[in-house]
Amino acid sequence: MALTSTLFTGLSGLDTNQSRLNVVGNNIANVNTVAFKSSRALFKPQFYVTENGGTPPSGDFGGANPSQRGLGAVVASIEKDFSPGSIEPTGKVTDLAIDGEGFFIVESSSTQKFTRDGSFTLNSSNQLVTTAGDFVQGFGVDENNNIIPGALENLVVPIGTSTSAQATQNVTLEGNLNADGTVASGASIFTTQDLTRVSNGAAPVAGTLLTDLASASDPGTPLIVVGEVYTLSGQKGGRDLADATFTVTAGSTVQDLMDFYDQGLGIFTQGAGTDQVPDDGNAATPVPGASVVAIDANTSRIAIAGNLGVENALTLASASFKTSTGTAPFDFVEGTDGNGIENNPVGESVNTSFVVYDSLGTPLTVSLTAVLESKADTGNTWRIFATSADDTDTQLALGTGTVVFDNDGKLLSSTGTTINIDRLNTGAETPLAIGLDFSSMTSLTSSDSELVMTEQDGSAIGSLNAFSIGANGIITGSFSNGLTRTLGQVALATFNNTQGLVDMGGNMYVSGPNSGVPVIASPLTLGSGSIRSGALELSNVDLSEEFINLIISSTGFTAASRVISTSDQLLTELLNASR
Repeated sequence: MALTSTLFTGLSGLDTNQSRLNVVGNNIANVNTVAFKSSRALFKPQFYVTENGGTPPSGDFGGANPSQRGLGAVVASIEKDFSPGSIEPTGKVTDLAIDGEGFFIVESSSTQKFTRDGSFTLNSSNQLVTTAGDFVQGFGVDENNNIIPGALENLVVPIGTSTSAQATQNVTLEGNLNADGTVASGASIFTTQDLTRVSNGAAPVAGTLLTDLASASDPGTPLIVVGEVYTLSGQKGGRDLADATFTVTAGSTVQDLMDFYDQGLGIFTQGAGTDQVPDDGNAATPVPGASVVAIDANTSRIAIAGNLGVENALTLASASFKTSTGTAPFDFVEGTDGNGIENNPVGESVNTSFVVYDSLGTPLTVSLTAVLESKADTGNTWRIFATSADDTDTQLALGTGTVVFDNDGKLLSSTGTTINIDRLNTGAETPLAIGLDFSSMTSLTSSDSELVMTEQDGSAIGSLNAFSIGANGIITGSFSNGLTRTLGQVALATFNNTQGLVDMGGNMYVSGPNSGVPVIASPLTLGSGSIRSGALELSNVDLSEEFINLIISSTGFTAASRVISTSDQLLTELLNASR
């Protein structure tokens, strides 16, 4: 009976060492497998046969220890070594490695699996997938490109297909406004010929119908007829203004026409300022920031008074307001109004133009003029005028405000720094509100004034042409228009007991009864590691250790087989003794 038991004891040694050889062989076979985790086989003795349970000591006897013999060994467990492997750069942006704890989350056939193998790629639908086609999961983004934490979804990187545009919200302006310049004075003044009414020969007023308007030199012939379409063209500061059209109806009045001139020439009619001449009742008197188009009470002419500053100087020819056939009802001339105010815009001013974008990515041009309005012991005040021909109404003027500088030439305060561009009937959000930032501006003595836009946060349409993945797992897309937007975030899962995971093969694991539930979070949170893009984790197999285990296991196997062969010889001897 004892020899038979020895045979089974030797057999258990063969089985356990064979198991270890299998584990070592698998480790060596996967020495170059990405993110492979090695295993080790642990043995324990089988149950023991107790031949003598032992006796306690007494006054006459020192006691006896138990006498037991074992019946061989069994495999106690085969454990995974989840220590991290070395990280090797690959240069491929979709290759990901985890530096620290955690597992990538993938899904296939509604089964959630976990892996350390980050050799991912993009499929034909621009989805991030494993080499086996499992979907890599993470957190998506909302309509404002903000990460939506907690809700896992398949990650998509739409290279070449996703387009974007962004409305301008902020514009930064820089430069220096010459503090030694001359305060602006005078304005552009243009008047028509003397006018009268066809109906009664009286001087026209704001409510006079345009069809009742005639030159004083030819009072019986109307200057304007119903149905005609007139085009207004001109220049401001030497820059061509966009053409504006005016269609004459039966109810069109002189006031309607004057409002059209205000709008089409981009004349600002509101704002603070100081009258340059005594108040003489003439509505056309140029006032800083408050110029107008009106009937000159003394001459019965339509008088156009522009805003202050050389860069606001208007240029109007006699044919600046005409029909498609070239008929011009008014003879605009520059000179003086009925009170002797001459056409003479002078003073320090500067103009710049820049491009902004509406919500559809449509480029819009804004013209900005700065005029030295006043000087004081506390500093200088400049008035800002903003216009745009891309405003969908006929009003070129967008807004006016002031920038005030202190004695050191630094910005003290500013007003009117938000401009609104109407985008009616374009499909874009309207109005487009843009904030102007003058905080980097100065007003110091210089040879001339400089004003330039250095930054704006809008963009035209662009397509996604590149992306990157940060240490926090956030996928950032780079668009051809210069925009960068968040596309999603790679999620990681950690477990209270990683040894409890069940290996499904293919570098994939699933939750086991003793692993605990997966704790899913962003990288670098809740104990998870960071993401290394363009790199892969190598196998953590230690070949030198595996070769030693190979020698030990093979030696143990040989020794166990020797026990069996020895027992066999003894049994043979026993059988021979009975003959």
